[in-house]
Amino acid sequence: MNLADRKLPYLTIAPFISLILSLLLGVCTPVSAHAESGERVIFATRNIYLGADVGIAMKKLPNFPAAAQFMWDQVRANDFSQRAPLLAQELITSGAQVIGIQEATAWRCRTGFFSKEVVVYDFLAELISALKAKGGNFSIATIGEKRALNPGFEISPIPHLTMVNDESTFMPIFGESRAACGFTISDALLIRDDVKTLDVGTSEYSATYSIIPTLMTIYRGYAWADLQIGKTTFRTVTTHLESIWDKDKIPNAALQAEELIADLKNAQMPVVVLGDFNSDPRDPRPSDDLAVNPGAQPSASKTCSAQVSEPTVTNAIDTCSAYWKFIRAGFTEVSPDALDPKNYSWGADALLAGPMPDRSSASLAMGANGVFTDRLDYIMVKNGASAVNASVFGNQWPEGLATWRCLSPEQIALTEAGAKALGKKLPSATSEGRCLPSDHAGIAGAADLPVSQVRDAPLPERARSPFTFWRVVTLVLLLSLVALVAWRIRRRRARRSASGVSKALE
Repeated sequence: MNLADRKLPYLTIAPFISLILSLLLGVCTPVSAHAESGERVIFATRNIYLGADVGIAMKKLPNFPAAAQFMWDQVRANDFSQRAPLLAQELITSGAQVIGIQEATAWRCRTGFFSKEVVVYDFLAELISALKAKGGNFSIATIGEKRALNPGFEISPIPHLTMVNDESTFMPIFGESRAACGFTISDALLIRDDVKTLDVGTSEYSATYSIIPTLMTIYRGYAWADLQIGKTTFRTVTTHLESIWDKDKIPNAALQAEELIADLKNAQMPVVVLGDFNSDPRDPRPSDDLAVNPGAQPSASKTCSAQVSEPTVTNAIDTCSAYWKFIRAGFTEVSPDALDPKNYSWGADALLAGPMPDRSSASLAMGANGVFTDRLDYIMVKNGASAVNASVFGNQWPEGLATWRCLSPEQIALTEAGAKALGKKLPSATSEGRCLPSDHAGIAGAADLPVSQVRDAPLPERARSPFTFWRVVTLVLLLSLVALVAWRIRRRRARRSASGVSKALE
């Protein structure tokens, strides 16, 4: 069946106050209830955004301090302390019991090689606190010392190399205005306190993207948990597939999708995959033209044929598509119709102040909301699990209740330009910007899971190489520093020795 024809019914029974919040937030709330057999479980997936455009920062290399300062300034402007309560309210309003989080970012800083590393911003901890403050008791799925939290791409804080200036932040922490900062982005599974955890784990994909071959590698993986609600046990995975792709090569997102599908191939338990696939069902696009590919998604090449114009499960080309690999492997999309432009989930400006200036017209021409241009986020189920309903949330701008007051000059200018392009009136004075809670929209969906007491073997625990680019650079710089100090000490001793001999001969 053509996905465009597959309309999932929306549940309309909800407490009055929750319904009002849903309308204001742009969330169509599924309501948890027992299915005729098994359990009806509500899932959500949310890329909460690391806070800065890594792609632009990479273009500033090899000027590492400039790249670091650029990212830090964007993170400050995209203030997570304001975004966290909005993200939390959206997730609570969705009714989700299990949440897949991507880009759960920890920003770490230090002043010197031998100084203590301090976590300055911990997005996941802030989100969990915001959820609890709003009555949502969520935590990372945990068994003993194992957590469903998988660190992915990271940049280490390297003194002199990733130094940034921020007096107001660093003076209370370090007593200095400058510090070296880096980050780690992770995938995490959050569960409501009435969900039982049976087992958890993490794994890495062997398919990685190297910015500098063998040295600067972007690692991706997944976190998983076996969970129980009522008489139903099920396996849930959260993942963030690679966004960067090279012309005339199969995108790493598709290769990583193959690995995850293979890992889950022998599962007997109901399986739910949540995540940012970095794959739109229209990929690969026929060209890189802005009108058909405004988000710079994978395009056609000798290796990757252009996707058919109206792809379905029977005629879609899945060679270079993570999305269609999952569909062809027997997974069902719980998330709302991915081919409907109203359900696009990515494409906002890196400063979150509405649409990318060069994408707004393309989004409108596609029939989208003028902000989002691509669908990248999904909920997929298999092994007896069936879709009930689904919705997109956090995609309303500038009038959505989930927007917040952002105040940098760039955000204000983008807000004014974006509102003008969309023909929308700003909800307040133009002296402030209106920003989204993330550059992605969220997806919530309800699925009926059959009664199941089956327990599958744990998923493979592939580990990354400990010799990452940033660790190697840090080690080399540290060894160089030690060598320099040792050389200076030897030189000083040699001079003193020579001076002593000279005096003895006088």
